[in-house]
Amino acid sequence: MRADLHIHTVASDGTWTPEEVVARVHAAGIGLFAVADHDTLEGALAVADIVRRTPGAPSFLPAVEISTALNGALVHILGYRVHPDHPSLNDLLRANRARLEWVNEETLRRMVQAGYPVDLEAYAVYENDPRRGGWKGLNFLIDSGLCRDVRDFFERIFVDPVRPPMPDFPHPAEAVARIREAGGVPILAHPGGSFRHRPIEEVLETFVEFGIAGVECYTPYHSPETTARCRAFCVRHNLLVTGGSDCHGEFVGRPLGVPLVTVDDLRLGPLGAD
Repeated sequence: MRADLHIHTVASDGTWTPEEVVARVHAAGIGLFAVADHDTLEGALAVADIVRRTPGAPSFLPAVEISTALNGALVHILGYRVHPDHPSLNDLLRANRARLEWVNEETLRRMVQAGYPVDLEAYAVYENDPRRGGWKGLNFLIDSGLCRDVRDFFERIFVDPVRPPMPDFPHPAEAVARIREAGGVPILAHPGGSFRHRPIEEVLETFVEFGIAGVECYTPYHSPETTARCRAFCVRHNLLVTGGSDCHGEFVGRPLGVPLVTVDDLRLGPLGAD
């Protein structure tokens, strides 16, 4: 059975609605999938409802991808099977969404200071179309003619002095604790993409201390060597092994179901139990 345990919807920065995600997963022959939007469970809950009402739908794991910060670096922690009404988890997610919007607004303010012709009043009333993917600030800049696409944004605009400081996202250990308090399973997302200049085993040792239950070993961010090293580490330390495409629909160009992973490649433990 093919699996893809990291997919985004329009609830964060993907281009597909929950209905489209379910249809595309089914068409791709993926038998187990998860939606893990950034700092919101909205997309996962909508997909869960669709799957419940759809005979023959693929098996589904609700999840969330939580933004955290470690020594100035952005780190994502995946939380699977969390209780959606848990108050402390939802408090964290709401605070993170506010932090993300602050980054949007502060980036535009800094662009004004740097001499870009940004109309902040127009941004305040701008209606973003989530089906474009990305986020409000990015699409506003594209529509204003100040930016070509997401690559242009990060390479030319989101650099010093425009780039704001890292928001006060929670420490990874705090996100791990909130996920566990909410009855969920915390997984470190694509570590080879977040930590490119440290030995991967050293990185994973640090996150074991933070309480992760497993690692996203199969991901487009990893070379075959990095995948193998992550998986070997998980086997040695009795950690779960997950994998996913980090697909955002047509945004950022990561195809659904890539890398090709089967349930037999993974170590799902409680995530594999219905």
